[in-house]
Amino acid sequence: MAHVERRAQGRWRARYRGPDNRERSRTFGRRVDAERFLAGVETAKARGDWTDPRRARVTVGDWSREWLERKAPRLKPSTVESYRSLLATCVLPTWAAVPLGAVEHSDVDAWVARLAGRLGPSRTRKAYVVLSGALDAAVRDSRLSRNPARGVTLPRLPQREHRYLDHADLARLADAAGAYGPLVLVLGVCGLRFGEAAALRVSDLDPLRGRLRVARSVTEVAGQPVWTTPKGHAARSVPLPRYVRDAVAEHVAGAAPGDLVFPSPEGAVLRNGNFRRRAWDRATAAAGLDGLTPHDLRHTAASLAVASGATVLAVSRMLGHKSAAMTLDVYADLFSDDLDRLADRLDAAAAEARDTAASTAASEARSTVVPLASPGR
Repeated sequence: MAHVERRAQGRWRARYRGPDNRERSRTFGRRVDAERFLAGVETAKARGDWTDPRRARVTVGDWSREWLERKAPRLKPSTVESYRSLLATCVLPTWAAVPLGAVEHSDVDAWVARLAGRLGPSRTRKAYVVLSGALDAAVRDSRLSRNPARGVTLPRLPQREHRYLDHADLARLADAAGAYGPLVLVLGVCGLRFGEAAALRVSDLDPLRGRLRVARSVTEVAGQPVWTTPKGHAARSVPLPRYVRDAVAEHVAGAAPGDLVFPSPEGAVLRNGNFRRRAWDRATAAAGLDGLTPHDLRHTAASLAVASGATVLAVSRMLGHKSAAMTLDVYADLFSDDLDRLADRLDAAAAEARDTAASTAASEARSTVVPLASPGR
């Protein structure tokens, strides 16, 4: 049976038998801590989530590196590179030598607070995702009974207002971009991510149906282009309005089906950084749109689609979001006008119904009037 015994120099040892019937012990400086430990052990055994303490002796550093190596084949190369950077610069400097079993919730909470003060909320949240992911894997591997990082308060991300262009702004920017004007239109009307647009090949264009197939993406990792599937790993078909279709068709005239639609001047993959230096910064300045980023054109595409009457589901499919709920989450401000229009339509429908009811009632009243008899002569 589990019990607490006094040891030399005022120490207390908690002894118990695990579900495997092997006796184990742990020493504490206070009797109350030993008793609490035993109570936790008995509760975990009763619930069936007890873990062998020896399996939690591996350090966070060794475990997280092993976890990432197992996980890497299922992640995009850019994500793997990001996780490795976060491990090296944010996680391991604090946790590398700490055994999994020694990680406490309060310690993770303090670590997050320190990172937030030094790195800001965005990178802090990303670092937390890496540490918590490794600890989740330790729970699944029966090294921990619970993830001590769960429930930690994370810093709030600053709310950056989306910047939307109207059709006139977008046309002005496309004109200022010169040879890259068709790319600007594809980004600003079709909502492609830059890596998806850079990966387009002529065979992905379907001018007869007015569609553009997004089947791959290209990302720069460690200075080299890496080809992957689109975000979410799902290909999609995007509508291609006639004026964008015509601009792109003229741009690729004479190109082979396997050629890139938007190559670099050297014929290689167009990289975001080079594009911004060579054309984007100059074009935004000429169009009076300083500070605009290529990703802002994705927001513009969502805005123009909603303004044209597109539903949440249609916008979600165009942008390649996982769900319509995600689209609403990101672009809730765009759909707020729909609520105003909905209220106006409900008012109009209600007024029409009242007018119809009043007209019907008046008609029925006239049909029930009995004419008076003519007086006799």
